Formats: sequence, structure tokens, C-alpha cells
Amino acid sequence: MTQRRLLLLVTLLCSLAGPLLAQTPWPSKPVRIVVPFAPGSSPDVLVRLLSDKLGQRLGQAIVVDNRPGAGGNNGTDYVAKSAPDGYTFLVSTNGPLVYSTVFNPKLPYDPFKDLAPVTLAGGQPNVCAVSNSMNVTDVKGWIQAMKNNPGKYNYSSTGIGSMSHLSVEILKLKTNSFAVHLPYASSPAAIMAILQGDVQFACVPPVAVMPQAKAGKIRAIAVTTAKRSPLVPDLPTLAEAGLPDMQALAWMAIMAPAKTPADIINRMNKEIVAILKEPDTQRKLTTAYMEGIGSTPQELTKWMLEERARWAPVIKHVGLTAD
Repeated sequence: MTQRRLLLLVTLLCSLAGPLLAQTPWPSKPVRIVVPFAPGSSPDVLVRLLSDKLGQRLGQAIVVDNRPGAGGNNGTDYVAKSAPDGYTFLVSTNGPLVYSTVFNPKLPYDPFKDLAPVTLAGGQPNVCAVSNSMNVTDVKGWIQAMKNNPGKYNYSSTGIGSMSHLSVEILKLKTNSFAVHLPYASSPAAIMAILQGDVQFACVPPVAVMPQAKAGKIRAIAVTTAKRSPLVPDLPTLAEAGLPDMQALAWMAIMAPAKTPADIINRMNKEIVAILKEPDTQRKLTTAYMEGIGSTPQELTKWMLEERARWAPVIKHVGLTAD
């Protein structure tokens, strides 16, 4: 075979191989889902409940990658800057996906431009819990203790600008009370701060609160949602305690880097929503004090925009800044 013919053959083979490689089925390797919070946090629990079934449906392992820091902003930024190849996804929350865009002008990513929505996966109330050392049994006693002792109490949250932070700040504003904010990397860490005596209360997801409350180590006194939650039906709402405008839902969404192919986004959406609807999944989520939701990507975008419109005035009124 002459050198010219050999060159033509190689060129032909390469031209045939290109389309074949381009059509390699997705996924052809493990898929990573980044959790921008520590292990044991609500997004971490959610994705680990989904990961086995999702891996079976996709035919590839799901790797959970915890990247906590900056109230969830670090891990969210990492995914926003990742390659849009369908092998990196994100499960994040209200703060990094919406609230940070309002109060942090130096945010290194724009969730509305740098991330692609997959589905609104789950939601839960925040549960307000107090240290036994506060000697209060209800919301009225809790607020009165803060008002009578301005500056004496500290409270923990899952990060600056998180729902657990904002729900307390708006409560302080409406009740003319005061406590010092100490942010933590996750809801378990926020509750551990109560147990260690570093703070005296927190409003964080029930998955971190209720085991300690049932053990008598802290006291759960209210939920932040507008109505009583079926997850913790015995706990009153803040509205029942005389704060009718107090309502907040902690939610979790699955996202991907912007420009991830639409067919991959739609496949992930289809599989995750199907898993969320399975009775077995619903039972496990309830045990973890979560409610599965499941939405289209378009519905998630609409929800995020509504949340920004709902909370931007609150954030500005409270005077919250990244500093």
C-alpha cells in the first residue's frame, strides 16, 4: 500500500470514528453530584437517598461530593464553573441559588445564567429549637427572653443568607428583639453548637433538630412554614404564636452547569422525578423529615424567580450584606 493510500485510509477511518464517538451513550462513566454543605446536611441526606436508585436507572455510579463553605456558595460556584458535559450536577438550597444574589454583589457566579435547572427536588420547614438552658417552652417565652436580655443569646444558622439565617433576622425585626448570629457549615453543625453551649437557639431543618429534641437534649418549639407541617404535626407555627407574616420554606434543587445538553437535563429530570414519586422513596424522605416535590426545569426557574421577588425586600429591609 502506497503512503498516499495509507493516508487516505487513516483519514477515512477518522471521519467515521468522529460521529461514532459523538454518539457515545450518556452516561458512560460515574456521575458526580456536588453537595455544597457538609455530610449530614439536608441536601446531603436527600441526594444520598436518591443516589442508589438514580445510579441503577442511569447504569452508572452516583458519586456524592461534599464541598462545604461560604454558606453553600463555594460548592455552588464550583459546579457553575464545571464543564457542561453531563457528569457534574449540584443539589443546592435557597441561599446559594437565590438569596445570595440579592445581598452579595461580589458573588462569583449567577445561578440564573451559570446554572441550568433540573428539578425542585424537596422541601421542609425549618424547626426553631432552643437550648434547655434558656428555660423556655414556647415561642412567646423565647422571644421574651431575647427582649429581656439583648445581646445575651447567640443563634446558629447554616450560613449567611440561608433560610435559617433570614427567618431569625426577620423574627428579630418584627419582635424588636436581639441575638448574635454565628453561621455554620451545616444544620448538624448548627445544632451541635447548641449542644456545646456556643449558641442558645437555631431555626434549621428538622432532620438535624428532631433526633436531639426527641432525646431531650434541646427543645423544638415551632416550625417556620405558614401551616403545620405533616412531618412534625405536633409543632405549632410561628403564626400560631402571634406572628402571622412569618413563613419560610427550606427547599432543595438539582442544578447543572449552564449549557449542559438539554437531552441530558431532561433525562436527569425524568429519572429523579420518577424516583421521588416512588412510595418507598416517599417513606424514606418522611423518615428524614423531608417532602419530595419534583418539578420540570421550567417550573424550577419560575419558583426561583418568585423566591427572589418574595425575599429581596426582606433581605434589603433587614440590611443583610455579604460583609
